[in-house]
Amino acid sequence: MAGKGLLKRFVILLMASSASAPPLMAQDTAVRLGQAGYLEAPGVNVLVFSNWYDGLFADSKISGVEIIQQDQRIATNGDVRLSATPGQWDPIGRLVERKVDTQTGAIEARLEYPDAGFSYIIRAVPQGKQVILTVELPQALPAALAGRAGFNLEFLPSAYFHQSYLVDGHAGGFPLYPSSAMVRTAERNAASGRSDGPGAEPLPMASGNDFVLAPSDAARRVHVRSETPIALYDGRNQAQNGWFVLRSVLPAGKTGVVLQWTLEASAVPGWLRTPSIGHSQLGYAPDQQKVATIEIDRNDARRPQVQLLRIEPSGREVPVLSGAPADWGDYLRYHYLSFDFSAVRNPGLYVLAYGETRTAPFRIDPEIYRDAWHPTLDVYFPVAMDHMTVNEAYRVWHGPSHMDDARQAPVNHEHLDLYAQGPTTDTPFKPGEHIPGLNVGGWFDAGDFDIRTETQYAVVRSMVRSWEAFGLDRDTTSVDDRTRRVEMHVPDGQPDLLQQIRHGTLQLVAQFDAVGHAINGIVEPDVGQYTHLGDAGSKTDGKIYDPALQPYDVKGDHSGTPDDRWAFTTKSSSLNYGSIAALAAASRALKTLDPALSAKALEIAKRVWAQEQGHAPDIYRHGNTTGGPLEAEQFTAAVELLKTTKDKQYAAQIEKLWPSIARFFGFQAGVAAEALPLMPRSYRKAMIPLVREWVAKSDAAVARNPYGVPISEGGWAGSQGVLDYGLTTYALHKAFPDIVKPDAVFRSLAYVLGNHPGSDISFVSGVGSRSKEVAYGNNRADFSFIAGGVVPGALIIKPDFPENHEDWPFFWGENEYVIPGGSSFIELTNAAHDLLKTKALGVVAP
Repeated sequence: MAGKGLLKRFVILLMASSASAPPLMAQDTAVRLGQAGYLEAPGVNVLVFSNWYDGLFADSKISGVEIIQQDQRIATNGDVRLSATPGQWDPIGRLVERKVDTQTGAIEARLEYPDAGFSYIIRAVPQGKQVILTVELPQALPAALAGRAGFNLEFLPSAYFHQSYLVDGHAGGFPLYPSSAMVRTAERNAASGRSDGPGAEPLPMASGNDFVLAPSDAARRVHVRSETPIALYDGRNQAQNGWFVLRSVLPAGKTGVVLQWTLEASAVPGWLRTPSIGHSQLGYAPDQQKVATIEIDRNDARRPQVQLLRIEPSGREVPVLSGAPADWGDYLRYHYLSFDFSAVRNPGLYVLAYGETRTAPFRIDPEIYRDAWHPTLDVYFPVAMDHMTVNEAYRVWHGPSHMDDARQAPVNHEHLDLYAQGPTTDTPFKPGEHIPGLNVGGWFDAGDFDIRTETQYAVVRSMVRSWEAFGLDRDTTSVDDRTRRVEMHVPDGQPDLLQQIRHGTLQLVAQFDAVGHAINGIVEPDVGQYTHLGDAGSKTDGKIYDPALQPYDVKGDHSGTPDDRWAFTTKSSSLNYGSIAALAAASRALKTLDPALSAKALEIAKRVWAQEQGHAPDIYRHGNTTGGPLEAEQFTAAVELLKTTKDKQYAAQIEKLWPSIARFFGFQAGVAAEALPLMPRSYRKAMIPLVREWVAKSDAAVARNPYGVPISEGGWAGSQGVLDYGLTTYALHKAFPDIVKPDAVFRSLAYVLGNHPGSDISFVSGVGSRSKEVAYGNNRADFSFIAGGVVPGALIIKPDFPENHEDWPFFWGENEYVIPGGSSFIELTNAAHDLLKTKALGVVAP
């Protein structure tokens, strides 16, 4: 190393603690390469580029060198970055190659910043209790990156709340709320959440040569030692989703190994993960199958009996069933057992116990699903209503939002959140011009505030299905469109579900009225607007932008502030068909509540159908905002128009499209089943082999995990896919009860309500004894939740770690509410209630 010049050496020690371990196990803390391709010691894993950055936002806090400590991922993004506290839109290196040497245990990643002409190698090698981590440069650092490029390792703030650190023997504390000194900069960071004004960057909280993070906590202790000064930053000063960062700047003018860190994990010999008892936090109906899934450490040889205890009014717990759990096997990084307590049918309050692990109380109740959906309809959807003031007793959730909607998006423009405008506007409006009439109806799509048309029409159709199938006439919310005011928990004499259907329909109709076709959506123009948290009514000034005025000047209902959202309007036949399917469905539901809107929705649906049939389809694809597959959207529109009009032309189109639909039947099975009562017998006959094939493929797929549902392993966790699986099962069971059993309806609900990997928390906020209380809603900066919202759930951190953080809301792939999850949950809980009422159960307790 001396021959390569002055070597910057950086040592990180993740200290080993064996105070609670037997002496004979004291040596069992060596770091080794595990079969899953990462480095491991008891209670510690070090991942080295097992995951890659999110392709959309670059930095999703899942990549680089990562540390999982006692079943919590507490560090990530160990990589060369170009700033001290990088955010979602900061540049990242491109992964060129990852190699694992099974002989030495070394893991090597080759990366580059191609635009800067900069490449580097990160290598991790186990050495006893340590991991030797190096950064190697084939060529010297480009001059433009000198002082900017540095190796960062980011630590999860919530893992260090209420913790302290030592630096060179001096004590410091991790702040609960960011309060670091800042320095003014000429350039504004894109992740800052500000659209104008100067830039600012955080200064180090502390600097030194010897850091010990959380010295009194063996589960979080990290010792960092280096001959080169180390800086500790608080990234939350730049953005609420920032992390604590340890950083060392790479030296200029050097090649070869220019930085070396040594990591020693806070391993605990014999450490075993606490078992988790997966179960429905809501509870079960007496007649349904009831299976708890027990998730344990693979090294845990203990097998205590499982007990089901009934809680008496006195507080006494009476054992009603006990037994050895059945062995399921290995899945992901854990071992799984199951306990079937279907034989217990008496209504009451119960807990499950496995050794020292106990669940929260849950119910057995014949009416268990009757009101489970109330928080979603009573709270989540009212809060999500755009272009309204939403009030709840003493609390204003948000003021009248986006009353200045919307400006025509610029042509040939790709937005930061999956929207794009093509080479023309496809409207009478010029780029930047105000499009009147779009400031009505619709819901905030997710944890942010955009109106994504594809999800709007999906939710309208789901709500119409719930209205027509289950007659949900609950009324607890007042909606006044004249004053644009919503009052929660105040009935107004109208079914809330119909009013929500109307609200979504108003936005879809407005798009056709404004520009003549469905649009991709309406979204914030820049990062400053996009990152807004809190009251949606304060996100824009509510005034139509006038370029003749100076910024912040106001004249009547116009202003010189260009904060109005953009409408992306490139034509897409898929979006047209998806929207008119929802309009045709809504026209049936709204006949009594709003006859005029009902008639208009149907008129638009029929007219646009005829227009689309008269020309070649407009094909435009970008992200997830331009509609589903063309044939699928057209098929859905034909089914809804047939149900509404009974016109045989739509039946003919269904027959014509059937060969295309049959190729991806699983995705359209529910829609296909909706058409059965209006189609000839031959249509049903053609479906039967596809239904049988769907059953066989589904059964094979869900048998791969102990939960009996399809679990996504992509970058967005899979609650929606599980809900869709349950809804498809319900639709096919109702149509083909001799082929499709309904038990997957109940398994799907149990999954989102707590029977899933990683924990036993309900993924529906406010539903069940223990549910998501920290989520990625528009109030996420407050570490809070919106009752009834459904989060994506357990995200599989590759290769094998199921994660859902209840202490950190900013993981969108785990914690972000999305409106289709809410409408699907309403639909699926009522489907389960319907099956129980009709006793149409495929699996009945013995």
